[in-house]
Amino acid sequence: MKLQKVGCEDETDVGHMQEKVGEFTMIVHAFLFQWKPQATEQDKQQAAERIRALQGQIPGLIETSYNANTSPRSQGFTHGGVMKFRDKAALKAYFTHPVHQELVDWLMPLLAVAAELDYEA
Repeated sequence: MKLQKVGCEDETDVGHMQEKVGEFTMIVHAFLFQWKPQATEQDKQQAAERIRALQGQIPGLIETSYNANTSPRSQGFTHGGVMKFRDKAALKAYFTHPVHQELVDWLMPLLAVAAELDYEA
């Protein structure tokens, strides 16, 4: 897969770069979790495995990263991750994909708070 940097006046103008895959603008989907007290370590490990397993099952999902938070400025979020999607259409399809919906149905009752952020890369 070839990434192309676009939107730069010159090579030093990194503040205005966008990554494009072919003709598509890549979308980054970031998420943070605060677990409910009843969530076990086994639940948290299973969540990690299931989130990482989405790679290869969801069309247009290019990269997946998930782990425990190590920041002292976490505002109570203990785990989080980032996914990179080929484009907005792939992200939109991800939200309704049956594998993702099955994960969400299992995961949401275990979370006190879940936050998401999506942006063009």
